Amino acid sequence: MTTPPETLSFRRASQEDVPALVALYDGAARWMQGTGIDQWQPGEKDAAHFRSRIEEGEVWLALTGDGRAAGAYELWWRDEPAWGVRPPEAGYVHRLMTDRTLAPAGTGRALLAHAEQRIAATGRPLSRLDFKASSPGLRAYYERAGYAVAGEQPFKEGGGGSNYAVVLMEKRLG
Repeated sequence: MTTPPETLSFRRASQEDVPALVALYDGAARWMQGTGIDQWQPGEKDAAHFRSRIEEGEVWLALTGDGRAAGAYELWWRDEPAWGVRPPEAGYVHRLMTDRTLAPAGTGRALLAHAEQRIAATGRPLSRLDFKASSPGLRAYYERAGYAVAGEQPFKEGGGGSNYAVVLMEKRLG
């Protein structure tokens, strides 16, 4: 893993960060499309989505030394659409995204590590995530980060009533 510069810092996102989060998402979605990763579409997560996630849960930003948003992620404490009803044994990482023009190498892994630290601090032993089954590149990325396939959810409901298959991955923490 390439370690980002020591100047990379983390903080909880606030409502004032919503435009930056939308821009991060759209930029990551465009990059995914350009590299053949079938995961996100630009415009799919708007300001209302991020406002809601900030109110209801945790959204974290990775900031460069000069305060610019290099990346972000959402941390959920349950995820029934993908994982079903489970005991409080895990945190669920969603929307791991970086600004490919600004983020130093290793920012994605630093975001994952930060999420894992947040989860472990609550006493939960597992970090979990999911992604579209049609994205083998994401599977390889998360496997290199220590995640293992825990199953597949063939009918996760997406926005607009569409269903799609997701790969479920988890990592045992500390």
